[in-house]
Amino acid sequence: MEKMRADARRNRAKVLAAAEEAFAADGLAVPLDDIARLAGVGAGTVYRHFPSKEALFQAVVLERIEQFAEEARGLATADEPGEVFLDYFVRVIKQASLNRAICDALAQSGGHAFKAGAGDDFRSALAELLKRAQEAGTVRPDIDGDDLRALIVGCLAVERYSPGSRHLVRIVVDGLRAGGGQVA
Repeated sequence: MEKMRADARRNRAKVLAAAEEAFAADGLAVPLDDIARLAGVGAGTVYRHFPSKEALFQAVVLERIEQFAEEARGLATADEPGEVFLDYFVRVIKQASLNRAICDALAQSGGHAFKAGAGDDFRSALAELLKRAQEAGTVRPDIDGDDLRALIVGCLAVERYSPGSRHLVRIVVDGLRAGGGQVA
């Protein structure tokens, strides 16, 4: 793969930043021309980097998922792994709920963003945080990474359809704690 020129890299970064802002507000409904205008580039520049709106959307979502994974990896050796995991879980819900693009991507096909590229890194980093929290005895032992993915998607739905219902996410977090009413 040939290396991008500096101006091409800057334009791509501008397009991604503008798309993240636009998708966060309007989801997939935003026209590509609006993204180009917001980025300060022509529509042709957008199409040179991203052949379709869906490709741009996927790039934005995967970039955000990569950021989630990087943050989780940074927490992997933190003290108090149980509380670190639970705080991180809530932070992911809070940050993702503010971004309609992330919510849309995670809701589609049962969370396809978890399955592509950075999704593997995020799942792995999240699973490591979960394992450490379970080993510390803070988080119940009968859940796994797939359960967490489902809980994240569910919590995002709660946040999206009942904005400001943070107490419902706290109920889920309380259910994650060891001794939180484990199902037989």
